[in-house]
Amino acid sequence: MYYVTKRMEISGSHYITLEKGSKCEHLHGHNWIITVYCKARELDEDGMVVDFGEVKRLVHGVLDHQNINSILPFNPTAENMAYWICNQVPHCYKVEVQETSGNIATYERDE
Repeated sequence: MYYVTKRMEISGSHYITLEKGSKCEHLHGHNWIITVYCKARELDEDGMVVDFGEVKRLVHGVLDHQNINSILPFNPTAENMAYWICNQVPHCYKVEVQETSGNIATYERDE
C-alpha cells in the first residue's frame, strides 16, 4: 500500500448553527490547517497515488479566503468539513481539520 499526505493552510470565515447556541453562531475566521491522507494499492501511470497539486486545487483552491458558508451546502463544522473534503479528493481515506491549536476534527472512512 502507498500512502501520501498533503497538509495545507486555509484562511476563511464561517459561522455555525448549534442547537444550544454559541458565540460561533457569529461570523468569525480561522486559519485552518487541513491534512489530507490518501492511499492506493497501485500507483497511477505517473507513479503517484494522487497529484499533490490536484489535492491543493480541490481543497485550497475552493475554500481558501472564502466565507465557507457560501461555498458548502451544510453547517460548516470542522467535522462536516472533514467529511466533505474526504469525498472531494481521489483515494482519500482520512482528513484532519484543525481550527485552532487545541481543536481538531478527524474524519476517517470505515473500511
